[in-house]
Amino acid sequence: MHPHYYSYLIFWLLVTTILFKYGYCESSSLSSIGIGYQFTLPVVVGISSGRAYLMESSNEIKNEPNFKVALSVEAIEEKFFCCLEVFLGDVKVWNSCHYTRFYMVDKCVLDFTQDGVLNLKGSKDTIGWTTATSGQGVQRLQILRTGNLVLVDGLNNIKWQSFNFPTDVMLWGQRLNVATRLTSFPSNSTSFYSLEIKNNKIGLYLNSGDSSYSYWEFKPSMNRNLTFMALSSKGLELFNDQGKKIAQIRSRKYDPPLRFLALGNKTGNLGLYFYSPSKAQFEASFQALNTTCDLPLACKPYGICTFSNACSCIRLLKEEEEEGVGSGCGEGFRGGFCGGGVGGKNEVDMVELEDVKSVLRDYDHDYRRGNNVSKTQCLEMCLDDCKCVGASFYSQACFLYKLVGGLKQVDRGSGMSFLVKVPKGSTTSGTHGKSNVKKWVVILVGVVDGMIILLVFGGVAYYLIRKKRNSHGDTPHN
Repeated sequence: MHPHYYSYLIFWLLVTTILFKYGYCESSSLSSIGIGYQFTLPVVVGISSGRAYLMESSNEIKNEPNFKVALSVEAIEEKFFCCLEVFLGDVKVWNSCHYTRFYMVDKCVLDFTQDGVLNLKGSKDTIGWTTATSGQGVQRLQILRTGNLVLVDGLNNIKWQSFNFPTDVMLWGQRLNVATRLTSFPSNSTSFYSLEIKNNKIGLYLNSGDSSYSYWEFKPSMNRNLTFMALSSKGLELFNDQGKKIAQIRSRKYDPPLRFLALGNKTGNLGLYFYSPSKAQFEASFQALNTTCDLPLACKPYGICTFSNACSCIRLLKEEEEEGVGSGCGEGFRGGFCGGGVGGKNEVDMVELEDVKSVLRDYDHDYRRGNNVSKTQCLEMCLDDCKCVGASFYSQACFLYKLVGGLKQVDRGSGMSFLVKVPKGSTTSGTHGKSNVKKWVVILVGVVDGMIILLVFGGVAYYLIRKKRNSHGDTPHN
């Protein structure tokens, strides 16, 4: 018998007892609760997660899932954190711990005070999250048919709403104003993705440290300014300050209608989603990026996405010095090039990667971008700036980068180059050139793609030969 069997059994007996005591369970159709309500979800050692559904929206769309409100406890690195969540079917569309997790020890308590404040509490009444709505006459917590979780007063006026605290999902009927954004956080990474609304465009960004790099954007025609965007059943609509629609990203399917927009935490891709009753799941009717190599983190840092959508690592260090760089393709040089003993112009080299570009751009912040410059001038710009770790050059335009990422292979003879800064003497064999600039041939890229092409053509040839032989052998005799 599993060692945690009894812990698991006791845990769910407790949860079931509490659920039925208060009259709320997963099949509950109640869409609101009143002040004075309190619900406790216990933590049991050995159980990695637990969830209790408290409310459910009314069934507005036939054969499609409803919105549900849940209290959950999850474990990470042997610690437990507590969240209030909203689900559409099995898709999490909002949660209270998107930016900050509330860690607790033995229990998670949802406390709706008589003063109209909704709190998440741990042991000893420690408050980890709050709506801070004291003195506003709040009477009920309600889940609307749009998926908006709201606190309302006796006249049904909204005093607090989850729509004002966007996470990584935008629901039908929700609107986001200029200077607001959706964010998603890839696991095991210090970077994060964002969908941001600017005055004249919306864009997808990779954020790392104090840098923000664009990798996709959509602009209204004639450079018109926008004020907010909203998700309709047919697409993502952009509006001006007079509330007039000025642009739209259309769904490729109008029936059934769209239910939500999501910014993926694994890929950073933007998608519009509808529900497929035949498949009983949500599917994308539009995606901003349709090829793997256009994704910002398709490969690890210091990796190149090839024509075959595989990743080739840039081996920057000699074999005996590899401990100075992170695992895999590498996370960069420890200590960087500023104040770490390495970084002076005479202490670094620039390695040129021909026919390689980055999908990342710093259009908005314009970090050291040069126009009408030579490749040598571009190189010097990066060498003179210790924060610069790489630079792209094409058609007399130079972009400087504080990270080496989003690299992809482009057609041979494109004239594009990416320059990578490395400590002097750290390049592998196969480099050549003058001091401070060395060319590095992506041998692995050519080998991998060449082998794939050879295998494909070889397989086709083998199939045709076998088919021809079999056709001769199977010909009937007259």
